[in-house]
Amino acid sequence: MAEAVGTSRSMPMALVVALRPRQWLKNVLVFAAPLAAGSIFEPDVLVPSLIAFVVFCLISSATYLINDVRDVEADRAHPTKCRRPIPAGDLPVSIAIGAAIVLAIVSLAIALAVSLSLFGVVLAYAVFTLAYSLFLKHEPVIELALLSLGFLLRAIAGGAAADLPISPWFLIVAAFGSLFMAAGKRFSELERSADSDTPRRRSLDGYTATYLRFVWGLAAAVTITAYCLWAFEVGLADSSFPWSQWSVLPFVLAILRYALDVDRAEAEAPEDVVLRDRSLQVLGLAWLVLFGLGALGV
Repeated sequence: MAEAVGTSRSMPMALVVALRPRQWLKNVLVFAAPLAAGSIFEPDVLVPSLIAFVVFCLISSATYLINDVRDVEADRAHPTKCRRPIPAGDLPVSIAIGAAIVLAIVSLAIALAVSLSLFGVVLAYAVFTLAYSLFLKHEPVIELALLSLGFLLRAIAGGAAADLPISPWFLIVAAFGSLFMAAGKRFSELERSADSDTPRRRSLDGYTATYLRFVWGLAAAVTITAYCLWAFEVGLADSSFPWSQWSVLPFVLAILRYALDVDRAEAEAPEDVVLRDRSLQVLGLAWLVLFGLGALGV
């Protein structure tokens, strides 16, 4: 059994680090459906969407704690993951489990207070993520689907919280966009592990680089095609300029830019890609402005 490598973190600080606040950036996806509906600035939509964001920060942190408890021994043998609070011994397993339970209960209670739909989405996220962490994370393809589902549930959470109708095109774009990011993440991990002696996740043994390249290429193609059809549908609304149609340009360029990061094996953590890649940030902002103006009918 590998020994824990302690650090100088206090227990409160260790708990905060174990919650992985950096990864809360993924939860901005909850605003996707309200933006697509052109209702994001309406108080009765914005407020529940903000609450949905907080709820997903809580429930995702709960699942991170459970995942780290589940993998504590493997993480202690890993050159970088051994510094995480739980494998490092800074955060006792009992405290981590207790915190995860509290966070899960609080997030589900808040979600239920907002709407039954949001409660269902959060509960589904908790169940599927728990199944991933405890049983299915080493099963190729299945774990890829569950990883994608995590992104998809975030994307529909805002619409569920505000009781907004969700376009079928939105669901297709969100679903295959999620698969694109998930396959890109695994591709980057596989490529990096080939040039390193660092222990890698067992599910990677069931993939080849060719297969994962096929998956993220296919997912990117479907995402772009569905988005183009969706953007022109949104563009049918009264507007002074075809903003939505023009949003196709930065959207496609953003997909191609992210694909470049994937091909370089630099997309292991989607949130890090977004924070690091300035070109991707500019393209994302341009898309947000153009699509937002089109959705609002400006």
